[in-house]
Amino acid sequence: MEKLVEKASILIEALPYIRKFRGKEILIKYGGAAMNSAEVRENVLHDLVFMNYVGIRPILIHGGGKAITENLKKKGIQSRFVNGLRVTDKATMEVVAETLMQINKEIVRDINSFGAQAVGLSGHDAEILNVVKRDTDGDVGYVGRVTSVNILPIKELTEFNIIPVISPVGIDPKGETYNVNADEAAAKIAAAMQVQKLMVLTNVQGILLDPSKEESLVPSLHVNEAEDYIKKQVITDGMIPKVNACVTALQGGIQKAHIIDGRIPHALLLEIFTDRGIGTEIVL
Repeated sequence: MEKLVEKASILIEALPYIRKFRGKEILIKYGGAAMNSAEVRENVLHDLVFMNYVGIRPILIHGGGKAITENLKKKGIQSRFVNGLRVTDKATMEVVAETLMQINKEIVRDINSFGAQAVGLSGHDAEILNVVKRDTDGDVGYVGRVTSVNILPIKELTEFNIIPVISPVGIDPKGETYNVNADEAAAKIAAAMQVQKLMVLTNVQGILLDPSKEESLVPSLHVNEAEDYIKKQVITDGMIPKVNACVTALQGGIQKAHIIDGRIPHALLLEIFTDRGIGTEIVL
């Protein structure tokens, strides 16, 4: 009986958050290590379905870096990176687009099989992500910087309780296809949509003052502190683009951004529907 009462208490704890976010959009960036485990994938997608059923409007943006690297290798194309950006020539771009399309279809299929309705969107084909060629110290080819976002194809789905699943591919003024960093795409779409939250899934607890100590987790961080932590190299490597994405989204007008550990079972639900939450929230 005690366990049943505990379950009821958990549902009651979730009630104010369901009320707060019902009818509102929340954007989830799903990529990296969080995509490489079947168990993590199932938990994440079940969380999206739960959110959808209680009236929240989740939007999913996915990456696919590991799968892209593997498919390029199969075609005899070596992956090269400049400042963390994949060098993308025409042949590489074709593999990127094909791989992301396949991942997109699989995610949509799984969400639909779990009981919700999802529709896949390409940032290029739906003309969601408008880009220009990214300027860097070295030429990275068809890698785009997002200049504007067309939210209409996304809104047309969320207003009918359909989950948009978006692949980060952009289109330039000439109609050329460009690879877009998924963290950047998530930030730009979050700001354009004015979502209630941006949630970035990763494979660590959040921002740690000392990577060797889980108890050093920073539960809440102001954007100014985030920039300071990057300068002091407290935030390094793959965490930098995730933090920058959160900062970009916040500066674009959204209220909260979160970096959470996608390996934790039902991490999205724990962050949204519990008083304590998990991971690191970044605020303006």
